Amino acid sequence: MTALAGAGSATASVGRLQDRFELGLDAPICLTWELTYACNLACVHCLSSSGRRDPRELTTEQCRAVIDELEAMQVFYVNIGGGEPTVRRDFWDLVDYATAHHVGVKFSTNGSRLTPERAGLLAASDYVDVQISLDGATAAVNDAVRGRGSYATALSAMALLAEAGMTGFKISVVVTRENVDQLDAFKAIADRFSATLRLTRLRPSGRGVDVWDRLHVTAEQQRQLYAWLVAHGEDVLTGDSFFHLAGLGDALPGLNLCGAGRVVCLIDPVGDVYACPFAIHDAFRAGNVLGEGGFAEVWRGSPLFASLRVRTDGGACSACGHFDACRGGCMAAKFFTGLPLDGPDPECVVGHGERALAARGSVALPMPSVDHSRRRRPAGLGTTGTPVQAPDRACATSPLAGLAAVPDR
Repeated sequence: MTALAGAGSATASVGRLQDRFELGLDAPICLTWELTYACNLACVHCLSSSGRRDPRELTTEQCRAVIDELEAMQVFYVNIGGGEPTVRRDFWDLVDYATAHHVGVKFSTNGSRLTPERAGLLAASDYVDVQISLDGATAAVNDAVRGRGSYATALSAMALLAEAGMTGFKISVVVTRENVDQLDAFKAIADRFSATLRLTRLRPSGRGVDVWDRLHVTAEQQRQLYAWLVAHGEDVLTGDSFFHLAGLGDALPGLNLCGAGRVVCLIDPVGDVYACPFAIHDAFRAGNVLGEGGFAEVWRGSPLFASLRVRTDGGACSACGHFDACRGGCMAAKFFTGLPLDGPDPECVVGHGERALAARGSVALPMPSVDHSRRRRPAGLGTTGTPVQAPDRACATSPLAGLAAVPDR
């Protein structure tokens, strides 16, 4: 079990545990690990700007060494993503290695490489969870974001898992202004396959920077979303994505605190460690797992993480009566929209973010430090919702284009 930094009584209240979480843990409760930037899709809001594989990505042996460290640190589980993680030929071997070493695995996939045989093996495992990505309850809405045919592929993967007897797998939805009216339909799809719906927030990270202005939910839709989550909170997961909505009323279930560098972090395909999966930028890079001391040294000794593990006085939000509930919102959302980290969330439900954005003026916005997209920025959406910019050379058809000489990892 991950130890609390300076842990005291095991009977501490939830509020006290939140205080402890704010000061950081000896090891992350869970971490996100993007195994590869290679992907056979080109989702317009991809937080890691995935598409092409990075030839420097960690080898199989290096990945196993990281898993050994996570076992020693007693990390509960890892969220494996990408890119499309199943593109790696050693993906299933790494999943087996992790579970054999007491590290649970939840992996996100578009479902394109799932087979009946593999679905059966997943259904038989108590240590692996699957998350199928879906961003529209209809093909028209989903495929405008994730690519033509991706809706049918995702539903086929869900059917394979259900037919194999796997229940409770996750359907992961990034909430946008185009799909927020489909929440009931998403829930119906989850119920149809005996799955669990998981909603996450659209953040201006990766390629999401390009589409955030047109796809993030409006103020009225935020109220709609909050009401829906209150009504369905026991049956829907959010991964603490929406703690900024707490200003609308009671806090939603979960930690309701930015866990960046405190209880969560990201390892990217080349081993760089970032404070947050949604903040892939040099400003939030804490080190690399290949450095001296490995991941444990980054987590426990990074000056960046130490700076995040202090209580904040609220900064510009300190005078707001809702600060104790929303904690100032999402660090990544503020950073990539050019707002100060001690200021309001750009989607602040009482309007402080909107005013801060207006007062920001025309400033150069931070851009993600890595971009493996198969399209040149910006991707853009046409009037039909389909990408309008021509793909970049041969990478349009293969996530491994130009990297054929790189040995499989």
